[in-house]
Amino acid sequence: MENPLWRNSKWVSKFIAMAIACLAAVWVVVQFLWAVENSLKTDIDIFRPGAVFPFLQFTPKLDAWKKVLYDSQLPNCFFSSALVGLSTTVLVLLIGTPAAYSLARFEFKRMKSKDITLWFLSQRVLPTVVVLAPFYIILAESGMIETWIGLILLYSTFNLTFCVVIMRDIFRDVSKEVEEAARIEGASLWQIFWMIALPLSLDGLIVTAFIIFAACWNEALFASAVTSQHAVTMPFFILTTRTSSGVHFNTAGVDTILAIAPPVILSLLVQRYLARGLSFGAVKG
Repeated sequence: MENPLWRNSKWVSKFIAMAIACLAAVWVVVQFLWAVENSLKTDIDIFRPGAVFPFLQFTPKLDAWKKVLYDSQLPNCFFSSALVGLSTTVLVLLIGTPAAYSLARFEFKRMKSKDITLWFLSQRVLPTVVVLAPFYIILAESGMIETWIGLILLYSTFNLTFCVVIMRDIFRDVSKEVEEAARIEGASLWQIFWMIALPLSLDGLIVTAFIIFAACWNEALFASAVTSQHAVTMPFFILTTRTSSGVHFNTAGVDTILAIAPPVILSLLVQRYLARGLSFGAVKG
């Protein structure tokens, strides 16, 4: 079904939107093809001088793929990324979803709900590098350097604000009349939240969970700062391609393809939820 907003838009607006979408697609596809191409090259082919068509003038080889796939650190990095990402997503949703519902349905005496939400949003836009040193000291004093728990707590801290802000607008789109009817029938606040508000917000909840998981999976700053061997994640694994002799672009290409595969596959599985969930909160402020 065609979107009414798109159908009623002027041709100039449609042209600009399509142009931006095409440029974004080209930008993503070119980088992906660059990674695929480099993953099939040797070091000599990558830095071969005088190559007029670098995408064509080489003999494809699987040396880089064999090197990465046989690396004993790869399974550990995959497991760490999956464990930290899933654990952070569950923890953030358990804490942030009830908080978001309270901000969507209740007002507080000393501070309005929208002001609290604005404070949460301000924490989300805070550059993570600003608090890198304090968090590192806290983890070091707590004995959580090089641990999965340390990463989970770090990622939960920064993604909790995102969950609260997004889920608050999603809950505001849920009809209050349905909740009031349930309250008249004797339902408790917890029953209304668990049996009415959450099911009606399922699409938005899945979208929020997916974005939180993707953010954790792709995070590299804290992963490289507080881990070095046991709890290393895929972004750190990609950073290891940079050595004193330079960047090994062929292994970096393999690492990149392997790292983006799980989020891409997951996005395809939840695509139908993404299309509906991203439209939540688009009208109300």
